[in-house]
Amino acid sequence: MRGTGIGAILIVIWLIFGVLAAVQRGYFSDDRDVNCKTFSDTALTVVAGPLNYFGVNPKVQCDTEPSK
Repeated sequence: MRGTGIGAILIVIWLIFGVLAAVQRGYFSDDRDVNCKTFSDTALTVVAGPLNYFGVNPKVQCDTEPSK
C-alpha cells in the first residue's frame, strides 16, 4: 500500500510541472482560441510534465477538413 501513495504523489508532481510549463507558454490565456490544435497542444504539454524543461515541445497537427 505504501508504494501506491508514493506513486500517486509522483504523478501529481509530474502533472504540476506540466501545468507550470503550459502556463509559462501562455496556453491558458483568455485571448487564445480553443480548437483541436490548441487544446491538444495544452494537454500534451501537461502530460509531458518535467520533460518540457528538457526541450520537449509537444505539438499536434489537426486535420480541420472533414474526411470524405
